[in-house]
Amino acid sequence: MTDDNAACLVCKRASEEIPLISFRYKGSGLWICPQHLPILIHDPMKLADILPGADTFQAVDPHE
Repeated sequence: MTDDNAACLVCKRASEEIPLISFRYKGSGLWICPQHLPILIHDPMKLADILPGADTFQAVDPHE
């Protein structure tokens, strides 16, 4: 995936529509928007269909 076709992995909105945060996973460059970043941090299991292996991530408890 290149910056030219960068889009949120959840909602598919491009950087022309919303700010995107880039990250790397399994050697690939991916993007997520601020609206969906909390899902990646606090409930990554919800991304298992989109991000292979996310069901094995440990969620971060915001109260710790």
